[in-house]
Amino acid sequence: MEKIRMTEAERASLQAKLDECLARREIIKKEISTARGFGDLSENSEYDEAKNEQAKNETKILELEEKLRHAEIVDESMIDHTVVNIGSSVTVFNHKSGAERVYHLVGTDSVDPKNGKISELSPIGRALIGGRVGDSVVAETPNGNMTLDILKIERAKG
Repeated sequence: MEKIRMTEAERASLQAKLDECLARREIIKKEISTARGFGDLSENSEYDEAKNEQAKNETKILELEEKLRHAEIVDESMIDHTVVNIGSSVTVFNHKSGAERVYHLVGTDSVDPKNGKISELSPIGRALIGGRVGDSVVAETPNGNMTLDILKIERAKG
């Protein structure tokens, strides 16, 4: 697995999720033990449910540990915000829609397109990375090419 670029805040969020899953592991073990006491395991829905929950939780733990193991923390204080990078907030003019939009470039685990948080690996993110105010970039999206003029670059807030 290659490095996953993220901010320190994103790393801390992943660690908090991992800590939650590790704490949940102990709760699930107790649920399984309690469910065993309900009788025949072949007809014990509580036991089956607890075992399924355990499997989901263990999968999530492995996924989070893998992401944290491959995390490459981006030092936001060292980012040149005259160039679009992860941690940047970018105001663009979209030629297709005729409207301005703000995109926040974030690590893959913080993506929230409805709120303008996009990954540097997304089509729009890839087009914007490295751009400067005044540049015009073309993002190759599933809905066709999108021409964006970079109007403003700032350090993302939160």
